[in-house]
Amino acid sequence: MDTPTRNSRPVLDEDATLRVLLESTVHETGEAFFKALVRNLAQALGTLGAWVTEYDPAQRRLKALAFHMDGRFIPWERSVVGTPCAEVVENARLVYLPDRLLELFPDDPELRATNAVSYMGVPLQEPDGTVMGHLAVLDTRPMLEEPRLVAVLQFFAERASSELRRLHAERRVRDREEQLTSLFGGAMDAILELDGALKVTLANPAAERVLGGSAERLAGRDFLALLAEGDAKRVEALAKEVAAAPHDRRSAFVPGVLRVRALDGREFAAEATLACHHRAGGAYHTLILRDVEQRLAAEARIESLDSQARYLREELRELSNFEEILGRSPALVAVLREVEQVAGTDASVLVLGETGTGKELVARAIHQASRRRDGPLVRLNCAAIPATLIESELFGHEKGAFTGATERREGRFALADRGTIFLDEIGELTPALQAKLLRVLQEGEFEPVGGARTRKVDVRVISATHRDLAVMRKEGTFREDLFYRLSVFPLRVPPLRERGDDVVLLADHFAETVARKLGRARPVLDDACRALLRRYDWPGNVRELANVIERAVITARDGRLDLDRAIPGGAAPAAPSSASGPAATASASARVRTAAELAELERENLKLALEAAGWKIAGAGGAAERLGLKPTTLTSRMRALGIQRPS
Repeated sequence: MDTPTRNSRPVLDEDATLRVLLESTVHETGEAFFKALVRNLAQALGTLGAWVTEYDPAQRRLKALAFHMDGRFIPWERSVVGTPCAEVVENARLVYLPDRLLELFPDDPELRATNAVSYMGVPLQEPDGTVMGHLAVLDTRPMLEEPRLVAVLQFFAERASSELRRLHAERRVRDREEQLTSLFGGAMDAILELDGALKVTLANPAAERVLGGSAERLAGRDFLALLAEGDAKRVEALAKEVAAAPHDRRSAFVPGVLRVRALDGREFAAEATLACHHRAGGAYHTLILRDVEQRLAAEARIESLDSQARYLREELRELSNFEEILGRSPALVAVLREVEQVAGTDASVLVLGETGTGKELVARAIHQASRRRDGPLVRLNCAAIPATLIESELFGHEKGAFTGATERREGRFALADRGTIFLDEIGELTPALQAKLLRVLQEGEFEPVGGARTRKVDVRVISATHRDLAVMRKEGTFREDLFYRLSVFPLRVPPLRERGDDVVLLADHFAETVARKLGRARPVLDDACRALLRRYDWPGNVRELANVIERAVITARDGRLDLDRAIPGGAAPAAPSSASGPAATASASARVRTAAELAELERENLKLALEAAGWKIAGAGGAAERLGLKPTTLTSRMRALGIQRPS
């Protein structure tokens, strides 16, 4: 074919033109293809310009993929409104305007600037007829109505359509890949691709964070090696199951919680799903792993708080009527000064004192004045719980740990985390439990009954006893190392008989409290009652005083406390009267017994009960049961009154 020039319209050699255009574009794709096409098309047809565009129907705009005009490429984008291109892309048809172009489109500035005379455009379409763009040529000379010219343009419009469809498909694939990459990379859960041998082939950023290593370090690693033995077997079995399942059932939740060991040594609990797909003749698995360590910890915390709430509700029901330490005797003031000194520390405190002296109130005062005041104060009377159950009470148990353990339960140490635990009657612990308590004090950790996981706690321990732990230590019934751990700060609570007028102050307080509770007027605590209260030995201390006053208020006569029946073995003095003289004085004196007489009477009563029980103190038929006392209280009173079993 002769090379055309701008001065003469060439005779179109269809075969030669096709050959030139094919040769110039056969090895090109994308932008290079479109540039080669329009450049050679303009040259072969001898036109001023040729271009191929992409159409945006929403905006009614064309954007050039390649625009060749007057021997050079230029960027080009514009609206189709008022242009010959509009008919091509909006009506999806070939437009052939061989002459008088400016008369048809007088308002198009680009046509006027080029003095365009003729135009031909062919739509680029999807197989369903959707217009993607168009291929067009333009010239400053008339175009002959040459069927072969139309055929050539339509042929290369098909070529351009194929390439544009390929680019669109490539763009969709690229967009899809970007979406998947964004989804894969932005997922909070760890996503792993595993090959048929369950070795890692791909890992997302979340997997890198969770498993403590880069994707490169994870690649090729056996995933099962990161799991506990039992968990690895479960995952391996599930992988085989989903690989053999029908196509629509090749995914499943991994049953239970997995224990995963990350590359950096961290262990965590995880939930997982496993799916299988086939690619290139092989099976691959997608594993989605979710770290649930924090969630399980939160659930355990919620369970702990729930247990703590239940415990506190029980505690509230058991609280005594008095909630503060009352008294101003020097002995009590000295104790409160020691409470103030030790409260600000985390030192273990051993509260010593007879039964009923208010050791628990002292423990509460220490807790309330400490940095742990916002945490719980959990108490446990070690003497009130059978030895077979006290370990569970202290450390909790797992479901099924023993007969009757139908559900998991938190122990007192777990409930007291970041707070204080008060262990009353600590001297009643068995040697085995003493060893476990020592571990908590030393290491701050324990295992629940029937559990395999060690729990860490931050607990301050305040213990109390009426027994002589120093003697028990020497006798070998109480561990020496535990004794020193518990008694970092020993604190003795004085018995009521050493607190002087505090007995009257407390009696007055209890009388007011009980009267208010019963809806009665407050009884009078006269001088005779005060004298009797001071003379009595109060073996049961403050607890006994509270009970005595409650009985006295219930039986009060004429607005006066009735201590005749309230104090064991003694009668309250009669109310003052107008009578005077030796007879009245003798009558009053006869009603008042000395403290020595009361003590002797108590000693005889205890001996009678002990002899009737064959000197058996505790248990069914024992002296403590006969007297309505705790065995520890009876033992304490025997020691105080010098009562010993006959040899």
